[in-house]
Amino acid sequence: MSERTADPVTLDDDATLHAMGYPRKLTRRFQAFDNFAISFTIINILSGIFSSFGFGMNAGGPRILVFGWIGVCVMVMCIGAAMAEVASAYPTSGALYFSAGKLAKRHKGAWSWYTGWLNFVGQIGGTAATGYAAATFIQAFVALQWSSYTPTTHQTVLITALIVVLQGLANTYTVQLVAVLNRISVWWLLIGLVVIVSTLIVMPAHHQSASFVTHFVNNTGFTDGLYGGMLGLLVTSWTFTGFDGSFHMSEETVQATVNAPRGIIRSIGYSAITGLVLMLALVYSIGDYDKVAKSSAPPVQILIDGLGMGWAKAMLLLVIGAMLFCGLANLTSNTRQIFAFSRDGAMPGSRLWHSVSPRTRTPVKAVWLAVACSLALIVPGWWSHTAFTAIVSVNVVGLFLAYAVPVFLRLRLGDEFRPGPWNLGRWSKPVGWLAVTWILLSSILFMLPQASPITVDTFNYAPIALAVVLIVATVWWFATARRRFQGPVSYGRPDEVAAMDLI
Repeated sequence: MSERTADPVTLDDDATLHAMGYPRKLTRRFQAFDNFAISFTIINILSGIFSSFGFGMNAGGPRILVFGWIGVCVMVMCIGAAMAEVASAYPTSGALYFSAGKLAKRHKGAWSWYTGWLNFVGQIGGTAATGYAAATFIQAFVALQWSSYTPTTHQTVLITALIVVLQGLANTYTVQLVAVLNRISVWWLLIGLVVIVSTLIVMPAHHQSASFVTHFVNNTGFTDGLYGGMLGLLVTSWTFTGFDGSFHMSEETVQATVNAPRGIIRSIGYSAITGLVLMLALVYSIGDYDKVAKSSAPPVQILIDGLGMGWAKAMLLLVIGAMLFCGLANLTSNTRQIFAFSRDGAMPGSRLWHSVSPRTRTPVKAVWLAVACSLALIVPGWWSHTAFTAIVSVNVVGLFLAYAVPVFLRLRLGDEFRPGPWNLGRWSKPVGWLAVTWILLSSILFMLPQASPITVDTFNYAPIALAVVLIVATVWWFATARRRFQGPVSYGRPDEVAAMDLI
């Protein structure tokens, strides 16, 4: 990693934006910490680990949960570093799709189009999935508090919808509060982590032996232990999504050419370290392994067994709060991608979605498009949890494939690529190729069967959902989009677009 001595022009945010052909429409209210905070909050180790820990207990057990976490974190850091280098060169809200269009040698519009729609669908799925996870844990808390309460699928869908709408209202009317909440979320996560880990160290009467970390379990139904263990690697991949949030917030970040890439790297690094600490605390606090693995929410069962009901409920509130923060940050990032994508005319009704509220200087209409799309993904859950899972599974696959495209194009461009002040120097190519290779391998894992026997309920619908997204994008591209969308639009020369700035 290297950071060249940047001249004042390089760090002049407006000059950088004007050079890329865009006028300033958004207010730069994000400092370095704020930019880091949004990605750290979206990654959200409390939300990610508590949501997927049970899957890992059955797909590899402690050995994969711990050592798989370490290995995958190294790969994710490579992805983040490669993305950060691109972010330093093209610090715009368009982020992945914009840089894909700029880095492609040919067919710029097509590369930009597919990257943008994969990113859009992935982020919409992330907002829906995070809201659904929060709704599930809220109901788990209510069921612990009042034993007569029985969670249902319908109630989960309604609570999810309420959460997403409230997050939309927050992004509409209390934008300054959202910025403050993003800062608070970092401390909520860190303090919550310290409290949960400390209680799991001190309070349980029994902890597993040191060698327990090597214990391997394969309850996936597949006889091949290697395959079961590889599926367990997805626990870490599920957790580490959304760090492109720092990239999307570039146009609202001060000195974005260095603070956006730093935000990406720091969010991954701090999440990797704190997540490992939490993972070890949970693993060593497991009592009856089979009982915990078969429970509806294994991490909650660990808390109940080790801390007692009262403390378990208090810890659960910390996790629920983290999930709500995660969803809020995810929606904020999502709206900036919609704003930028529509600014370049790549969405139906683009003129509407890239308009900015004169009161808040934020893309309010894009907020409600994101809310509406997330609600549309939630609706199938009313009839089938399997259908909902199939739709939001595109969240991870779509996002990581969108991450891979600009990195791959940057590698293919070779020495023609002009790096920004934050760059990898001679490590750029090896890190980039590691990133692209891991994304392809992990994407294949996400689309393989994850439980046996394979039935209607256990079938992995991710390939079908991804195929639908790609087919729709392809038909749309050849039908109309290729004639009107040629990739990122330039609004004129730097001096011309400077005159268009919103004061």
